[in-house]
Amino acid sequence: MLISFTVTVMNLPDRELIDTTRDATIRHNVVWGMAINSVLTALKLAVGILTKSRALISDAAHSFSDFSTDIVILIGARYWSRPPDAEHPYGHRRIETLVSVIIGGALALTAFILGGEAFNALRHAERSSSPGWVAFWVAAVSIIVKEGLYQWTTAVGRRTQSLALQANAWHHRSDALSSLPVALAIAASRLFPALAFLDSVGAIIVAFMLLHVAYRIMRAAVGELAEIGAPPALAKSIAAIARGVPGVLNVHSIRTRYSGARLMVDMHVMVDPDLSVRAGHEISSKVCAAIHRHSSETLEVLTHIEPFDAQKAAARAKREPPPKG
Repeated sequence: MLISFTVTVMNLPDRELIDTTRDATIRHNVVWGMAINSVLTALKLAVGILTKSRALISDAAHSFSDFSTDIVILIGARYWSRPPDAEHPYGHRRIETLVSVIIGGALALTAFILGGEAFNALRHAERSSSPGWVAFWVAAVSIIVKEGLYQWTTAVGRRTQSLALQANAWHHRSDALSSLPVALAIAASRLFPALAFLDSVGAIIVAFMLLHVAYRIMRAAVGELAEIGAPPALAKSIAAIARGVPGVLNVHSIRTRYSGARLMVDMHVMVDPDLSVRAGHEISSKVCAAIHRHSSETLEVLTHIEPFDAQKAAARAKREPPPKG
């Protein structure tokens, strides 16, 4: 029987269980991050006000932005883990991407506010006093704690393949990095009182660091919303795996896009035109299973089965060169 076409969509049988465990792991990390951020925010703000350290108060505001984005992720995780429905047939994973955009936007807004205030203080030559050593030690503790949170959150984010959690990890690291110039500025102003203005300089440095991190986070998230495909090396390996399945004579028109942290794949698979529909369907299922095994981030594979034609395949190969790895 000549095959016109058949379409197979295949997901891993335990995908729902995997996603449930994944979201529980994400929430556990975020809750602990919230608890630590709340303590650091209160400590920095109190000491910053008492010692009149503009840089430490700015750092406290940054820690508060960490706390607020933790809440965004905690709430967002309850929605992006929901299964597909009539209004969202492809699921709700794009909510995770939107959360990443919110985190990046919060970082950028914080940077503009704090940097602007510090710049105005320098421009108007506001007289500054040297903060006490206690402000230095609070900034130092913040560096150690937030770097530890970054390492942990990054590990969890990679294991769960969560774009939002990896973005939040950079939020933790940016807090650690922002505390570094704060600590140096406070130490310099204490050792050399004439350099008390460095407290405001430290706040400006923090602002630029925040803007850089915001750019990195939002570039990845906006790219996903614009439906940028998988990296060329991954697309090439997916094509190679499909071609390696017994019965597959060629593949073409491979397209990929991300839905949250999960990859959606669709492709045309060419088989012997004399196969039955059932045989073609079995080959399609094997292609889907092979791709799932190769890439744990793959959520769905859509295959279009069509009869193999050597001349058309050769002509198509010229128009559609394989992606470079």
